[in-house]
Amino acid sequence: MGRPSDTAARATNIADALVVYTDGACSGNPGPGGWAWAVAPDGSPHGSGGDARTTNQRMELMAVVEALRANLPLARSSARRLVVVSDSTYVVHCFRDRWWARWRANGWRNAKREPVSNDDIWRPLIDLYLSLPEDERPDFQWVKGHSGEPMNELVDQLAVAATPR
Repeated sequence: MGRPSDTAARATNIADALVVYTDGACSGNPGPGGWAWAVAPDGSPHGSGGDARTTNQRMELMAVVEALRANLPLARSSARRLVVVSDSTYVVHCFRDRWWARWRANGWRNAKREPVSNDDIWRPLIDLYLSLPEDERPDFQWVKGHSGEPMNELVDQLAVAATPR
């Protein structure tokens, strides 16, 4: 197990945080998919949506984008830090390890010098993140998926339900 990230450690020490769980789901990859977010501890409010042809990673990202759009104003108005909890290492590692900084510096190319996947979602997500004062930027924490954690199970169910049939 690696050392906890600074953001995760900072978030765990915040007593009064607005915690939002996110998840994406996809039936086939690519295929129809859904995304969802829900505020802990009881899942209210929540939001979800879907796309007829997408990938799981795109739905994980859309869940975060929509969670931030909906909940940043609430977090800011109540002076609470927003903590995004995701079972996607793709999302959490991007922020924990600052992948986005290298991508931007390299013209939105990854370490293999290939175009960053899903940059049409990553770019506005990172722009939104960077538009916030540093002390108001959300923290990102990882949760093991399908492990019985109630809020993670809830957003998984919401994302599956939002998947177009």
